[in-house]
Amino acid sequence: MTELSVKLLLDTATANVRDVLCNGACRHKSAAECAASTFLVFPYRGVYVRHVGRHESVAESNQVVFFNKGEDYRISHPVDGGDACLSVGVAEHWLEELAPKDAMRDSDGPAFRRQRLRIDARTQALVATLRYSLDRQVAETLEAETLTLTLVRRALGERTSHATRASSGRQKLVDRAKLLLSSEVARRWTLSEIGTEVGVSPVYLTQVFQQVEGMPLYRYQLRLRLARALDLLGQYDDLTTLSMDLGFSSQSHFGAAFRQAYGRTPAEFQRSVRLR
Repeated sequence: MTELSVKLLLDTATANVRDVLCNGACRHKSAAECAASTFLVFPYRGVYVRHVGRHESVAESNQVVFFNKGEDYRISHPVDGGDACLSVGVAEHWLEELAPKDAMRDSDGPAFRRQRLRIDARTQALVATLRYSLDRQVAETLEAETLTLTLVRRALGERTSHATRASSGRQKLVDRAKLLLSSEVARRWTLSEIGTEVGVSPVYLTQVFQQVEGMPLYRYQLRLRLARALDLLGQYDDLTTLSMDLGFSSQSHFGAAFRQAYGRTPAEFQRSVRLR
C-alpha cells in the first residue's frame, strides 16, 4: 500500500483542490520534501506533525497549515491512524489579494509568515461542504471556485483565525495535549488523566492551554469531535449511533453542540450537501 492517496477534486485557472489521504506509515520524520507552490492544507481526519527547520506544528482539524513554495519540510505521525486533508491552492495573484499583508513575508511569490493558524467552526464546516460537494460532483465549477475562495478568505480572516503566541516550552506542552486528544477523539477524558499523560498539573494545563490557544481545553476537544462528525456524516444513517460513537452523552447533546458550532443540525447538513 502506498503511503499517500491523492484525489484531484478541482483544477482550474483560479483554484486547485485535492483530497489527500495518508496511511501514517512514517512514524518518525519523513525524508525532506519541498512544495512546488504555496497552498493551504485543512486536516479533517487524524493528526500529524509538520517539521520546518526547528519548528514543529501539530496538524489536526482545528488548524490550517501553510506550505510555502520552495520550503523544505518533513512529516511524522506520532499517533496511529494516518490522516486526511483537503489541500487548497489558489492562483498566486488571487492569493496575494486574499491574504492580509501582515500574514505574508517578502519573497518572490506569496509565502506565509506562520506555519499554521487555528480556524473557527464555520471554517471547518466550509471545508466539509467543499469536499462533499466536489467529491459527489454536486457543485458546478463556478460554485466550487467561489466556495474555495470563500474558504481561503475565512481561514485567513482576523476574526475567524487565531495565531498562537507562546514560549517554546508552553507550545510543546500544548502540542502534547493536542496529540493526546487526537489519538482518542471519542474518549471522555478527565483533566487528571490528560495532566498525568503530559506531565503537569490539571490547573497548570488549563491555564497554559487557554493562554496558548485562546480557548478552553474542553472546547478544543469538542471541536475535534464535531470535526470528526463532519467527516463521518456521509457514512451514518443513524445519528444516535454516530453521537454515541463520538462519545456524546446523547443525540440531543450532539445535535445541540453541532448546531451551535455550525448553524445547522447534523440532518440539515447532510441534506445541504446531498448526503441523504
